[in-house]
Amino acid sequence: MVVGAAAVGVAVSLVLTFVADRGDDDGKGGGGHTVAASSSAPGASQSTDVSPSPSPSPSVSGPELPPGYRSFDDPEGFRIAYPDGWTRSTVASTYGIDVVNYRSGDGEHRLQVYQVAEPTPAASFELYLSDQTPKPAGFRKLGLQTLDDGSFTGTRLEYTADSLKGEPDIGTWHVYDERFVASDGAIYAIAAYGPDADGHADELELLATAVTWFCPQAGTCDDASAN
Repeated sequence: MVVGAAAVGVAVSLVLTFVADRGDDDGKGGGGHTVAASSSAPGASQSTDVSPSPSPSPSVSGPELPPGYRSFDDPEGFRIAYPDGWTRSTVASTYGIDVVNYRSGDGEHRLQVYQVAEPTPAASFELYLSDQTPKPAGFRKLGLQTLDDGSFTGTRLEYTADSLKGEPDIGTWHVYDERFVASDGAIYAIAAYGPDADGHADELELLATAVTWFCPQAGTCDDASAN
């Protein structure tokens, strides 16, 4: 499981990481590339599970979940925690695990998990923030924080957007996007987003809980309370 990330991070609502092939970035060689896409990317297959059942118990020991949260062993091979009653859907990705989305009943909040193709979290954000990567309408960067502390390697982007393709029209969106090296050595992104009008505390709690409980299938997870 992720260690050292007590605070949050969040993934880009419209940004999914894809690669044409490992070591082949648009035929130019190198790592993966980040492209703008909706959670239902054109040509991507999407499946939906309604209200996934909670895990009978956490796959490893962990701290007490916040009220209203459940621990879940996702079919994509990782453990995570998210609010009870949310629905799950997936989008096929050409790199790593399928993109997994957990949504609130009203569709105004989402938690997204996917695998990152770039070699480091910092490199992934450098590409996303570059001019070559399209951004959501009204994109405004609020902050980019390096979270490396010796036991954890990650970077967190905070931004707002006027609208997100394929998502409800609720006004300005507030997004946190954290990309990090997990205990299996792979780089993952966990993102949370919701209405900017109600502040950002709910997105921070959503992501902090998800990151704290995240455990990749191939990783060795210590007690989540150590984070």
